[in-house]
Amino acid sequence: MGERSMPSGAFASTIPIADLRHRASVPRVPDRPAPATGRLTDRLGRPLRDLRISVTDRCNFRCSYCMPKDVFDRDYAFLPQSSLLSFEEITRLARMFVGHGVRKIRLTGGEPTLRRHLETLVGMLAELRTVEGEPLDLTLTTNGSVLTKKAQALADAGLKRITVSLDALDDTIFRAMNDVDFPVADVLAGIDAALAAGLAPLKVNMVVKRGTNDGEIVPMARWFRENYGAAVVLRFIEYMDVGETNGWRMDHVLPSAAVIDRLADVFPLEPLDAHYGGETAERWRYVDGGGEIGVVSSVTQAFCRDCNRARLSTEGKLYLCLFATQGHDLRHLLREARASDEQIGGVLAEIWAQRGDRYSELRGAGKPQADGGARKVEMHYIGG
Repeated sequence: MGERSMPSGAFASTIPIADLRHRASVPRVPDRPAPATGRLTDRLGRPLRDLRISVTDRCNFRCSYCMPKDVFDRDYAFLPQSSLLSFEEITRLARMFVGHGVRKIRLTGGEPTLRRHLETLVGMLAELRTVEGEPLDLTLTTNGSVLTKKAQALADAGLKRITVSLDALDDTIFRAMNDVDFPVADVLAGIDAALAAGLAPLKVNMVVKRGTNDGEIVPMARWFRENYGAAVVLRFIEYMDVGETNGWRMDHVLPSAAVIDRLADVFPLEPLDAHYGGETAERWRYVDGGGEIGVVSSVTQAFCRDCNRARLSTEGKLYLCLFATQGHDLRHLLREARASDEQIGGVLAEIWAQRGDRYSELRGAGKPQADGGARKVEMHYIGG
């Protein structure tokens, strides 16, 4: 597709993007595929434990840090249904990832609840078992806009947990950030529906953009602490340089350390240990026992050295980093090459074994990237 050209009379601030849906290589099938032992590691010794699966590239919000309206407008060509992986294809690939050590699957988007009959996919994935014979940690990230309708069906199908994105409690700020005039009250109703369905503890993610919604940090903490206690864990995420369309600048980033300072001035905090290796959030507990919060410092304190996540796009391309510039076309192996499970599993093993991605760590150290400045894939396409 190449660059999107600006229409006649468009403002210079419109950001052209490269369509990275077509920037992927077809992996070579190894002559002797590696067996699935559950002990796969990459070049830096990082195991494969977490798989993020994007089930749609569409979203009903137009948040400026992910899908700004001046790029993702009514003329933007989203993927046709025929390009998307079917539920059977997703489950087949997921089974192979699980064989190599994946224990957690997160469904993302775009907005994943826009994918029709998503609960059917959840039910299929819920039947998978880890190499140890345990059920998967099956989770979903959503903007919460349709949870009042979907939460119970998703829980009944086998979804374990849910994360809701919510960037402000102030309705004016929230409507401006989602840029489709969606009210915060409807997201809060979705959170209540998810908790009622048993999807707890529930996480709420707030992307903090300095000068836009950083005044909401303390009000958000107070609201969730007073109304939900330990049932909801609020996490503050540094505004990231994901993709090429969000106009990211470092001066828009409020470091997590500053977020903790603001909160600690009002609610004394103490640090908590990580739940597991590779956890992205740094955990803190309210000293008075009022629950916990987390911060994700992906810009100021890179956690690449423990990253154990792979990402599968909605049309079947594998990405090894949120900041990747190129993917690996697994859909080709499924549909055109008609590769066997053993062959595809061997491809996954070879790709992961060669992985050395540590974008944020290199950026933080001021070192040049190996991609030569190539455009990064968009967040809505591979999920956060």
